[in-house]
Amino acid sequence: MKRLINLTLLLILNISTFAGGNTFEALDLLINNFSKTDVKNSLLATDKWVPYPKYADRAAWKEMTADFYPQLIAKGEKLLDYQWQVVKATDYLAYERNGSRVIMEKPMGENAMALNGLLMAELAEGKGRFLDQIINGVWYFTEMSTWSLSAHVPAFQSSKRTLPQADTHVVDLMAGDMGSFLSWIHYFLKAEMDKVNPEISNRLKSNIEGRIINPYMNRNDMWWQAFELSPQQLVNNWNPWCNFNVLTCMLLIEDDEDKKIEGIYKTMRSVDKFINYVKQDGACEEGPSYWGHAAGKLYDYLAILAEATGNKVNLFDQPVIKNMGEYITQSYIGGDSWVVNFADASAKGAGDPLLIYRYGTAVKSKEMQQFAKYLLDRETNKLSFSRDIYRNLEDLRLFQAVEQESAALPTNPYKWYPETEFLYIREKGYFFAAKGGFNNESHNHNDVGSFILYLEEQPVFIDAGVGTYSKKTFSKERYDIWTMQSNYHNIPQINGIDQQFGAQFKAKDVKFNAKKQEFSLDIAQAYPAPANVNSWIRSYKAGNNGLIVSDEFSIQNPNHANIIHFLLAKEPSLQNGKILLNNGTHSLTYDTKQFDVSVDAVEQDDNRLSKVWGTTVYRLSFKAKDIKAKGKYTFSIK
Repeated sequence: MKRLINLTLLLILNISTFAGGNTFEALDLLINNFSKTDVKNSLLATDKWVPYPKYADRAAWKEMTADFYPQLIAKGEKLLDYQWQVVKATDYLAYERNGSRVIMEKPMGENAMALNGLLMAELAEGKGRFLDQIINGVWYFTEMSTWSLSAHVPAFQSSKRTLPQADTHVVDLMAGDMGSFLSWIHYFLKAEMDKVNPEISNRLKSNIEGRIINPYMNRNDMWWQAFELSPQQLVNNWNPWCNFNVLTCMLLIEDDEDKKIEGIYKTMRSVDKFINYVKQDGACEEGPSYWGHAAGKLYDYLAILAEATGNKVNLFDQPVIKNMGEYITQSYIGGDSWVVNFADASAKGAGDPLLIYRYGTAVKSKEMQQFAKYLLDRETNKLSFSRDIYRNLEDLRLFQAVEQESAALPTNPYKWYPETEFLYIREKGYFFAAKGGFNNESHNHNDVGSFILYLEEQPVFIDAGVGTYSKKTFSKERYDIWTMQSNYHNIPQINGIDQQFGAQFKAKDVKFNAKKQEFSLDIAQAYPAPANVNSWIRSYKAGNNGLIVSDEFSIQNPNHANIIHFLLAKEPSLQNGKILLNNGTHSLTYDTKQFDVSVDAVEQDDNRLSKVWGTTVYRLSFKAKDIKAKGKYTFSIK
């Protein structure tokens, strides 16, 4: 019988350690609740669990696509003469030569999007009008050397180079997505393709087995599987994302029942590693931009697993799964889709409303369902397309259910994530967020103790986020990028030293007083030894649409002036003892006897950043006039 794990009563747990001494409780919710025999006995035949009509059931497809039929057909018609693009050898080599990912990803992504539009049109219309182009797309992808991206190939090949090696297939995000996508094409259109030539579906099936299923079954060293964890390794969104894709291929393609059961159970063991890693408070340390591929992909994985087993293997009543879902509703700020964006997350993008609704329905979260309707009401384009055909199908299937929901935003005045050490405080027109944590979080920035503040639903104190991904983004040179560095976050440079990357660089004595709306933490340990800092207590007191930021410190033999940095969305105006913010709408006051003040304009020449912030953000710096071993600084924002 399935057991609901109660953390207060569980006496014996396998305690494991991730980077930096972060302990987690290895709950293994899937394999501890469900055996391989449970999976075998409950697994349904494919046509019994797939919740979509068969291709030939025209009446059902007409009903399912009714809200979007003209849109689907129009998009498909534009693709009837689509020219399939070639991904050249030099496109792969570009990543190795100059760090460019886009040159290889763009043509492949456009091909995948074209195939998506053609398939959706054919499922909607059902006359075979789009079939030849779908076959061309299938043939194109089976002709490719690899479905993996140039940035990901080296990690999984013995050559450690970007050109695909012969007879070496690995599962990365793109390869997994294509395997899942093409598995649905095989499921829906096998009979129609066989009328043209059986070699098409045979070739397609063989490719999915050879590129996705067999590598997954034969390898345990793909880092995202988390079977061979190193001391510094994280378990991030790759795990549920890739495992969802593998599970889909297993369920739709694999004919060997014993191999299918083994494969399904192996994905369960792997996904348990991700659930174990996520803290029980459910916060996504990667930020809202990654929620859809972290918690959101975990939902997809659990949903399809429950469907395929007749709802036998089901974790949606587990508190941690619900907590992970509601993180996305709590992280919404307002205005122009502003969200809390620590780490690499963008400050804009509230999430996919249809996904949020489905997740909320599964975990019985009215908060998520109403938030989803709020977001959907703001959308002009109610249905989006991607290479994730499963989500497209789910959007069509459940769109009417979302439309009937009432819209609302969360009303709780604060949200505290005690394990992840995130704090949100909201009032009308006011949103404050701060973090503790450590400097080896997934998509990490060196930002222990930082905060953001939005007033009147507009950004004032910000986290810039991340620019366009390049080779440097996920390399040893990552912290050469300004957006990753602590001196471009809302935290101090102590005794001439910035925070450093590494899990040992972390917050301690993290405290939140809900009644007083006070958050404090000692960030001294986030700085390396040369800072000579014994303690640095950063504290925030929120309320009355304002914020007081305080720093109390003790430094041994200081020899450099401390600098307190703030990153601003708008250019400030400096006055004596007061800084005017956001065109004078708000202000920051400080002690003029303590600081010299300067402003740096940080030009945004990266498209990913400029789309959010415009051409410039501003760094406001308070440099201490005196070098002191002990002291206290206070900044008042109104």
